[in-house]
Amino acid sequence: MPLPDLDSSVGHSFGLEFDSVIIKQITEVSGLKMEQDVIELKQNTADGKYAIKKLPGRPKAGEVTVSRGLTEDNSFERWIKDSRFGRMTNARRNGAVIVYDYEGMPIKRYKLINAWPKSLEIGTLKAGDTSVLTEKLAITYESMELD
Repeated sequence: MPLPDLDSSVGHSFGLEFDSVIIKQITEVSGLKMEQDVIELKQNTADGKYAIKKLPGRPKAGEVTVSRGLTEDNSFERWIKDSRFGRMTNARRNGAVIVYDYEGMPIKRYKLINAWPKSLEIGTLKAGDTSVLTEKLAITYESMELD
């Protein structure tokens, strides 16, 4: 069901999947964007005036950061090992960030094409700290499509 007029989605209702596998317990997704180069065409018009026309250029690759609480699930570690050891046929995956409406129905799907993990960062370990330990996975992708 689409959102009613003048309603928008909320930022806490999202999911992540790679190769049709839902990745659970994600707490944050940041850096999701589509971008392309801009080409400037500089020319003189028929009446001799200088003009600049901007044209769309090549799409740029992107990078997204995924955070979750540290658990015994080692899927992030297995995935980054594939890329670190050059097994790129296993490391490159297609995935999607899915945004849900207030009833849990998907309303947007941002597809990440040929994505692979660039880095894995574990949160700060500190004696006496009572905060949740997190892991952040930086994922680079070749292109993003809206579905």
